[in-house]
Formats: sequence, structure tokens, C-alpha cells
Amino acid sequence: MSGRVAAPETLTPRHDLTAFRSGEPVLDDWLRMRAARNEGKATRTYVACLHEKGGQVEQSTRVVGFYSLAVGSVAHEIAPGSIRRNMPDPVPVMILARLAVDQSMQGRGIGKALVRDALLRTAQAAGIAGIRAILVHALHERAAAFYTGCGFHPSSVSPLTLLLRMEEVQQYLHPQRTG
Repeated sequence: MSGRVAAPETLTPRHDLTAFRSGEPVLDDWLRMRAARNEGKATRTYVACLHEKGGQVEQSTRVVGFYSLAVGSVAHEIAPGSIRRNMPDPVPVMILARLAVDQSMQGRGIGKALVRDALLRTAQAAGIAGIRAILVHALHERAAAFYTGCGFHPSSVSPLTLLLRMEEVQQYLHPQRTG
């Protein structure tokens, strides 16, 4: 597949989800059957579409990657000390609820770009309301390894529950800044 992937945008009815296949049926089915129904209520879903190459560049509505965010909280017994310290119980977090890339586009850095976009949006939300960390429940060990590569840390309760403190989000987004 040729073309350039556009920046993620909010899921709308115009987006074509029919051909999306990530290799994880539970994520594919959720995107097609539940994402639109949950939009703006339980989750907010962002999709990346392909800009096709041709005489005129037009944005395709074909989704090649997506992620969903939801607000939530994490109990003190799940959160590492650096997250729960001086925080109420439960600790307010943003949840990276789902993330997937179409099989035809995997291995091109789209997943990491989607994580970066999710972190940017979480940082913006943290400027408005209290968010201590971003949390993800990885589907399996391979997914957990992906999130670890993005800076997330496994919780003490489960290696598939990973967190990233907002201070670390800022370091991830702005590595040249110190302090």
C-alpha cells in the first residue's frame, strides 16, 4: 500500500472501517461494532487514514490505525509508589483503552506514532484536569513489550497492566528538555 498516513483525527461516520484487519479480532470487532457507539461517551477514538498517491492528493477515509482514550482511575495497590505518592485513592489516570494498526501497515512506526499522539492528547487533558498517569491493559506479552518500548512500566499486580507517569509523558514528548 502506497501513500502517507495522515495525523489521527476523531472517528466519524465517514471513516471506512470495513477493511481494517490488525490481526487481533477482538480489536477489529470493537472498532467496527462498538467504537462509534461509545464515541464521546465511554471513549474517544482517533483514527489514522491513508493519503493516497495520485494526480491529486486526497485523504482516504480508509482507516489504517486507531486508538481509544478513556478517563479512569487506578487503585493504590496497583499503582507504583511514584504514581500513588501524595495522591488520592484511587489515582486519576487516562486509559489508553485500545490501539491497533492494520496488518498492511504494520512495522512502519504507525503504532509508536499513535502512542505519541495519545500522549500528546493526554498531556493536553492533564492541563485541564488532574491526571497522574496514562494506563494501558496490554492484550498479551507482545503488546506489553511494545508499550515497554514506548516507556511504560509494568505494574506490580500484572505485567500486562502498564503505566506512564505524566512527568515521563513530558520527557517522552520533549526529550531535549531537562528537569
